[in-house]
Amino acid sequence: MAIEIVNHAARQRWELFEDNELAAVLVYRLVDGVEDMVHVEVDADRGGRGLAALLVAHALDDARDRRLFVLPSCPYVHRFIDERRDGYLDLVPPERRGDFGFE
Repeated sequence: MAIEIVNHAARQRWELFEDNELAAVLVYRLVDGVEDMVHVEVDADRGGRGLAALLVAHALDDARDRRLFVLPSCPYVHRFIDERRDGYLDLVPPERRGDFGFE
């Protein structure tokens, strides 16, 4: 299984390809240095294999590399960060953490 993850900045979405087929997407809105991650979707035939986690981790790591803050508006992204607070909570702006229950 070959995985490729691509950021289509013009479309404001990350795409994960498995064996050259689109398998998952992460839609975001980038405004003033804040990437609001609003929706993750995995192809129904490919669910339950960790592709969403792989895609979200990649997008969060990229946000860190680009020195962006992240808003986890998508429930999956929220849960992902909540379960890995030591690794990713710092990406959520401190003044917005309460909005997402990260107190």
